[in-house]
This record gives sequence, C-alpha cells and structure tokens, in this order.
Amino acid sequence: MAVPLSFKPQPVDPHLELERRLASAPREHAEALLVVYDILQAAHENGTLDAIHGLIYARDKIAGQLAEAANTPEGKDALLNLLELGKIFASLDPKVLAPLTDAMRQSSDQHRQEKKTPSFWQIFRRATSEDGRRGLSFFTLLLTNFGKSLKA
Repeated sequence: MAVPLSFKPQPVDPHLELERRLASAPREHAEALLVVYDILQAAHENGTLDAIHGLIYARDKIAGQLAEAANTPEGKDALLNLLELGKIFASLDPKVLAPLTDAMRQSSDQHRQEKKTPSFWQIFRRATSEDGRRGLSFFTLLLTNFGKSLKA
C-alpha cells in the first residue's frame, strides 16, 4: 500500500518579496530614479509641488464649489458651451490652425510696430492683395457656414 507524502508549503510572506524588490530597485532603476529626482527638484523649484499640495489639500472645497457652480443655469450653459468648443477644436485641421496662430503672431508684431493708424486706402490695399483676398475668402466661408447653421 502506498504511503501518502506529507506536503507542507512554506508560509509566504508577501512583505519579504516587496522588501527584496525595494532593496534592489536603486541598482536596477538607477537612471530612472535620477530622472525622477530631477523632475521632483524642478517641480519644487517652480512651485508646482506647492500647487499640487494645495489642490490635494483643498480638493473637497474645490469640488464643492465646482458642483455648486455647475448646478446653476449659467454653469450648465458654460459646461455645454465648453463641450461644443471642444468639438470645434477637435474638428479643426492642425494644418489650418498652425498658420492661423503664426498669422496672429505676425499681425500682432506688425500692429505694435505701426506708428500711426493706417488710412482707409492702406487698409483697402491690404484687403485686396492676394494674401488679403485668401484670408477674406476663408473668413467669408466661415461666416456663410455660420449663417447657414443659424437657419436650422
């Protein structure tokens, strides 16, 4: 007759495995830890850690005030408007938006450099130049499509 083998598994302490991994972490992840330390130092120097600490400390108060604001008719309208703006930004082609931001930057610089207000003739010449007509075409298309959407 066969004799059953007695098997007693060794008790496993999950904390021992965690301690082993923690002890070997500085050796295995030295480069990553140095990067994390650099990030922490930069966040501390520019006040980001203080801001995050403040947000965490006041999260209940902030969440309560946001909930109160969102519960008003104006808050609901603001949230709906933000959602619609998100849809608009998501639908914009980055190839169109990048030149628009560059154009706004250039226009702002040129406007600051103007010593006196341009005459109507100068404005007319700008608007009738090839680049001016291209820009006007874009904005008239935008205006026309906006008008069509208001009909519905």
